[in-house]
Amino acid sequence: MRREYDFSKAVRGKFYKKHAQLRMPVYLDAALQKKLAGIADKKGKAISDLVNEVLKRDVELIEELT
Repeated sequence: MRREYDFSKAVRGKFYKKHAQLRMPVYLDAALQKKLAGIADKKGKAISDLVNEVLKRDVELIEELT
C-alpha cells in the first residue's frame, strides 16, 4: 500500500445511486441447494424463483401462527 494517494482528479459520488437497493446474498447448504436445483429444473424455473416462492409461503405461515 502506498503512503499517499492522489485524489486530485477524483469525482465525489461517481458511483452513488440514491435509490439503489441492496440485495443480500443467501448461502444455502450444499445438499439443500442441490435438491432445490433439481426441483427447479423439473418445474422449468430458476432456483431463485423457487426459493422465493418457498420463503413467501413460509413467511405467510409464520405470520398466521403469530
